Amino acid sequence: VELQHVLVDSCAMRLIQRPTDFDVIVTENTFGDILTDEASMLAGSLGLLPSASLGEPGAVGIYEPIHGSAPDIAGKGIANPYATIFSAAMLLRHSLGLDEEAATVEAAVYAVLDDGVFTADLAAKGFAVSTAAATDAVLAKLQ
Repeated sequence: VELQHVLVDSCAMRLIQRPTDFDVIVTENTFGDILTDEASMLAGSLGLLPSASLGEPGAVGIYEPIHGSAPDIAGKGIANPYATIFSAAMLLRHSLGLDEEAATVEAAVYAVLDDGVFTADLAAKGFAVSTAAATDAVLAKLQ
């Protein structure tokens, strides 16, 4: 394992220039929020990235999408559920030790994305599905 201490502004620049240089970034919350929002654009959307706040081994973790609760779009059926589902997979893996089940959930989301089931943050204009439709597509893959 190679450890580097990097200033956050330099890290932000390098994250865009050479994202594959990074496997794990450990930082405090404010800088982590900024860097994960930036990195989400490499994946295509904030709606794709899960997050975990972990402490000591065996301690309870907190799992959530990096975009948080997004109250401005609550109840409109336009939220991307994939990061929330990926966060649940992280919970299965890291807190419950259910690696196979986590991989199954992740594979279901990837299959739905491969099928072109995109919410408004990812879809071409006029081709978006609702939050419920995206979630139902993942559930169908898990059946």
